[in-house]
Amino acid sequence: MQSSTTTISISAKAFHHANLLKKKACSVNMMMMTMMNQNKPCTLRNIHDHSDFKRGLIITTQSGVDVMNNSLLNKGTSFTRTERDRLHIRGLLPAVIVDIDTQLLRIRERYNMLSSDIERYQFLTQLQDRNETLFYKFLVNNIKELAPIIYTPTVGKACESFSHIFRKPRGMFFSAEDRGEMKAMVYNYPVDEIDVIVVTDGGRILGLGDLGANGDGIPIGKLSLYVAAGGINPGRVLPVMLDVGTDNEKLLNDPLYLGIRRKRLTGQEYFDVLDEFMEAVTTRWPKVLIQFEDFTSDKAEIVLKKYRNRCLSFNDDIQGTGSVIVAGILNSLRAIGQQFSDIKHQKILVVGSGGAGLGVANALKEAMVREGLDDEEARKNFYVVDKDGLLTQRRIEEGDEKCIIFTASQRSYAEVRDDLPEGLSILQTIKTIKPDILLGLSGVGGLFTEEILREMNRQCAERGKEPIIFPLSNPTSKSEASAELVFRCTEGRGVFASGSPFDDVTLPNGLTIRPPQANNMFIFPGVGLGSILAGSKHISNNMFYAASKALAASVSDDAIKRKEVYPRVEDIREVTKKVAVGVIRQAASEGNALKFADKSKTFIDSNAEMEEYVGKRMWVPQYVPIVN
Repeated sequence: MQSSTTTISISAKAFHHANLLKKKACSVNMMMMTMMNQNKPCTLRNIHDHSDFKRGLIITTQSGVDVMNNSLLNKGTSFTRTERDRLHIRGLLPAVIVDIDTQLLRIRERYNMLSSDIERYQFLTQLQDRNETLFYKFLVNNIKELAPIIYTPTVGKACESFSHIFRKPRGMFFSAEDRGEMKAMVYNYPVDEIDVIVVTDGGRILGLGDLGANGDGIPIGKLSLYVAAGGINPGRVLPVMLDVGTDNEKLLNDPLYLGIRRKRLTGQEYFDVLDEFMEAVTTRWPKVLIQFEDFTSDKAEIVLKKYRNRCLSFNDDIQGTGSVIVAGILNSLRAIGQQFSDIKHQKILVVGSGGAGLGVANALKEAMVREGLDDEEARKNFYVVDKDGLLTQRRIEEGDEKCIIFTASQRSYAEVRDDLPEGLSILQTIKTIKPDILLGLSGVGGLFTEEILREMNRQCAERGKEPIIFPLSNPTSKSEASAELVFRCTEGRGVFASGSPFDDVTLPNGLTIRPPQANNMFIFPGVGLGSILAGSKHISNNMFYAASKALAASVSDDAIKRKEVYPRVEDIREVTKKVAVGVIRQAASEGNALKFADKSKTFIDSNAEMEEYVGKRMWVPQYVPIVN
């Protein structure tokens, strides 16, 4: 009798304990999403505080096929026998149990059978929809090979075909037709804690222009890199398509187009929709990081200025691109035997006056100011050329007379250029000003002709300098020049980096050069991770500058001697860790790191301790036990 009573007592305790767990869970989806990170306790406070919560565990009330159909929970044939029993999926899978490495062999075998990049892209997105842990394990293990598939350049092709290859929605879609409803509809998304939102309006997708709702692949691809490169929890990211129409007639006439069929909103009507969206997402997720992606240049600068201090947000095309190029120029000066303080002596020709081009110019200008120039002196070091030639004060005046709209940044660089005739071509400008650095952000493939590159090389050689040439537009088809052409035209003397990947180049002397890639993925995951871990309220220019310095410092002296001014993509997670540390440290110095308010200066200044701290909070793709 005593034994029976004891048994009942233990069972009652277990039952009570199980009920406590369920009550503290708040919602099934919140539990799923917040417990995916096996490297740290769940961030949901009432579960995080539970004394029996263990690391490396996912708790869910889902079972049966619901578990198998949930990409964040699904393990496929890697579910253990005990998991199959307690999750009620025994008999729903082949009897064999394999580990994740065996699953990767099957994925690799199938992947190698595919003949085109679009097929590979579709295969990977289907894997992501089916089993996110396996998808990210495959991606992290093969990041150099797969990054160009899930993001640029292949994602550009995928966006062009988005409405024709669409299979399953991911994230959220807000449109101009949802006005007045966004604050309610944001709660349709079944996750109560989100760390990162990437949003696009499809207005300027890579170098491809207005793709409307077809641009949805961009935030999806960016967030895949946030997870793979930045260690952000895949259950806590949200891609968003803000559909405000399109001016692309081809899409409007396409019967399969998935966007709203109307001309793109403009003026106050556009900003009213954007404001409603921003209020909706920041009301539900007040601490979320919002990354604006591929907005047209006339909108991007205004949106950034409006929101950068209102909420945790940034524009990757402007700030991310600028930050990664500052790092590349810093290392380029190292490669030619100069100091970074010499940045203030460089003449820089920027080809492209959009958000990315002027974002880069602004970032480099601020670096010059840090080295002692005033703002006007720094701007005089820049020459901006676009489709109408050199941007000058006279061009602005004539444009105003014709009601041509120029952004504040375009005007700021034009107003100091009253010393040259307007409309000079790239070649004419090179011959006239003799630049040290040539940056391409035009989105026009092949724009840097052999004549332009040879003239750039000749002008630099006459002054005993090595030319620094960065054709940065992407995808690859939009790059201003190939790596092979630049190295050939500069006789191997040039310091090169591109926005898209290129194959290794073998010079006539037999030396093989690995073309460095000035990819924003070296910056934005670390900036995002660092600002989230710091608990920052906004992201300052100095935080981006700290990211630039951390990125530059991650490249060894030996690599610099080989003119490899950016790290290898294979090292991206280590690079992200260092960038995040730099961002956190700068945020703390500004009083903008709420989560580090109780940390000592000794801890914050220690590279070893800070990198360990960040590393332990980066999500790693591996299976962990699931219970319900």
